[in-house]
Amino acid sequence: MRYFPPWLLLLGALTALGPLSIDMYLPSFPAISHSLGATPGSVQLTLASFFIGLAIGQAIYGPFSDRFGRKPPLYFGLVIYILASIGCVFVTDINQLIALRFLQALGGCAGMVISRAVVRDRCNVQEMAKAFSTLMLIMGLAPILAPIVGGWVVTTLGWRAIFAFQMLFALVCFINVHFFFKETHNTQHSPALELGKVLTGYAALIRDKAFMRHTLTGSLIMGGFFGYIAGSPYIIIELFGVPAEHFGWIFGSNAAGFIISSQFNVRALKNHSSANLLRRALYLPAISGLSLFLLQIFGLLNFPLLLLGLFVFITSMGFITPNTSAMALQNQSKQAGLASALLGTLQFGCATLAGLLMGLWHDNSALPLLTLLAACGTGAWLLNRTGPATIAKA
Repeated sequence: MRYFPPWLLLLGALTALGPLSIDMYLPSFPAISHSLGATPGSVQLTLASFFIGLAIGQAIYGPFSDRFGRKPPLYFGLVIYILASIGCVFVTDINQLIALRFLQALGGCAGMVISRAVVRDRCNVQEMAKAFSTLMLIMGLAPILAPIVGGWVVTTLGWRAIFAFQMLFALVCFINVHFFFKETHNTQHSPALELGKVLTGYAALIRDKAFMRHTLTGSLIMGGFFGYIAGSPYIIIELFGVPAEHFGWIFGSNAAGFIISSQFNVRALKNHSSANLLRRALYLPAISGLSLFLLQIFGLLNFPLLLLGLFVFITSMGFITPNTSAMALQNQSKQAGLASALLGTLQFGCATLAGLLMGLWHDNSALPLLTLLAACGTGAWLLNRTGPATIAKA
């Protein structure tokens, strides 16, 4: 499989819609607060409602895509996203924005679910891991480019223009889906969409030890990542005195490490199995998370060590996320949409909990974040060790 086939680039754009909707509008928080007369905490709820929408929406699109194919749910989700984005442009109070951000997430997550399902439709486990690494490359650009673009848009055009830009991006995706997206799922023998059967399907997945082990392993690392997003600005800017305008460079360098490692993963898959790479890569977040936690406990943490530990933890995701996703979905060909939905729901469920924890446990130190990173890193390592050690190339 080529690194960047056109169909995978389109899936990357659809997958990036979620991260783009998060990272691009972060620089607009003060402007939104001032314009709508809202407290900073209320503006933060627009981010929380988006995470909740991502978690809930993915559980809905999966079974629909298994029943009706991959393309119809994409149409539906993109239309919802476009309409919600237009609504965000014209809001008059913060409660409207909170509600519309929830709807925006419900629409935007369709691309995330369908993209994983399409990769499962088209690829074996090794090809899946390579495809997911390419998606990670495209997704990883969002934390680097989106805040820069968002800051420029807020400064020159105002915060409402950010949602207009997001609407245009989704519209371009819609046009490309209509003309270039080829259906990958044969619905001829798909069962009728009944709530009981959907719940039974989810229950079967939850009982599938291999699926849950790989899904929860990836979800724990994702929880650590979103805890980092929520907690690192305070630690780096407030505790260590880094100017706010320089924070983006630190954030971007970690995202760059994530991108680079995902491409090393593609090359490594030529000679190693996903299971082998995953088992080795999980040492990185466990060691970095525990090291940062112990350095904080014993009063030895300094800024260079903090940056090094965070870089190692985030960079490890380039190996972990593609391989956990591929291994979770490898035996789910008959219900790829349902499995993709549950995978995404659990990932963003962990992300939401991590973000809430960072907000609730705030003690004016780095301890909350570093405790979370240690728990997520070691938890993922231990969880993966409960499964069989598959070292041979698949």
